[in-house]
Amino acid sequence: MNRRMSLQFTAAALAAGLVSGAAFAQTTIDVQYPLGFIFDKTMAEVKTGFEKRNPAVKVNFRPAYKEYEDAAQTALRDAITKNLPDVSFQAINLQRLFVDRGIAADLTPFIGREKNWKGEGFSDSMMALSSFGGKVHGLAFAVSTPIIYFNEDLVRKAGGNPDQFPTTWEGIFELSRKIEALGNDTVGMYYSWTITGNWMWQALVFSYGGTMLSADEKKVALDGDGGRRAIQLIGRMLKEGKMPDLAHDAARQTFFAGKMGIWTESTSLLRVADDSVGGRFKWRTAVFPTPGPNAKLPTGGMAAMMFAATPEKQKAAWDFMKFATGAEGATIMVKSTGYMPPNSLPADNPNMLKPFYATRPNHLTSLKQQPLMTAWYAFPGDNALKIIAVIKDHLQSVVDGSVQPDAALGAMTKDVQALIPK
Repeated sequence: MNRRMSLQFTAAALAAGLVSGAAFAQTTIDVQYPLGFIFDKTMAEVKTGFEKRNPAVKVNFRPAYKEYEDAAQTALRDAITKNLPDVSFQAINLQRLFVDRGIAADLTPFIGREKNWKGEGFSDSMMALSSFGGKVHGLAFAVSTPIIYFNEDLVRKAGGNPDQFPTTWEGIFELSRKIEALGNDTVGMYYSWTITGNWMWQALVFSYGGTMLSADEKKVALDGDGGRRAIQLIGRMLKEGKMPDLAHDAARQTFFAGKMGIWTESTSLLRVADDSVGGRFKWRTAVFPTPGPNAKLPTGGMAAMMFAATPEKQKAAWDFMKFATGAEGATIMVKSTGYMPPNSLPADNPNMLKPFYATRPNHLTSLKQQPLMTAWYAFPGDNALKIIAVIKDHLQSVVDGSVQPDAALGAMTKDVQALIPK
């Protein structure tokens, strides 16, 4: 080999090495999410799909947060120790904590650089769930509404008609009593009031047209007509519906074991219910009763927030967030959970979710409630997590029978008012 050919060979080899090195250079981002029993499978599939299309980015999952409040508390502690993940999935109602503290990145510039953002299925209604002060700080990933699960076999045994499930609480209470009367430790109904973020409490208040705070967020408003009727309804669930005081996990397992007739829960557990029941009995879903004027239902679920600080990490984090909440990520999420898609494209796409919905009517129940969806209320100020805990404690006093509903609402109102920013 002459000198010229040798130099050419060396240059080509070096070039090939540089190209090869570039091809395998990766940016690693840390991602953390809650509720592993729901989302572990989902996130694994999202990671696989994303990394296949984005080989320059590697996704590292931190251990899943236990639930939404834990997710917020953990991330707030991580902010102090400067150990935040690059992407954190937080409850829709707790995003405000990270916006007010300047922890969450403003996503508005990233969205502005996209050529066809709305055309990619990112609707204004979903963007509104993570918008604060005219800026977007999150991308909705999984959204839900409360629905009713019912054991078709127990309904029939109690003399009910699964094809004509009651649409009012009065009808549900009557059916629950009949199911409870079947004996053998059968539970008639359970309302999952302990769900994180007082979500099911808000559902009752909003279903009666009520609100949490006044428009200026200076005064508690949950003691209005909507809140009063909501707290009284919980009392009626106990007396008229024969609802027992069960822990959330115990109630879930009771339904899965075929020992509960009516279970009011989030649509998010549809896949978990399918897996846990395993075909041992027939069950269906029904819409959530909305008896009040101007009835609404809070939009549950979580959104992806960017905590990455450097341009390189932010770009990789944005690409991951966009994929996870886009049409493909939403399709993966819906099929492996029970949530509704945050993206508008997959539902009617024959290559995505249209065939899935055609064979799974239980998943359509929550979609029917989309016109009722409103924001899952986020309490202002540094005491948001304390307010959630205070409300839960007062609801527990009603469920365990230690305090009458109206008295509990009065005490709740007083305690929440003391925690609202002056």
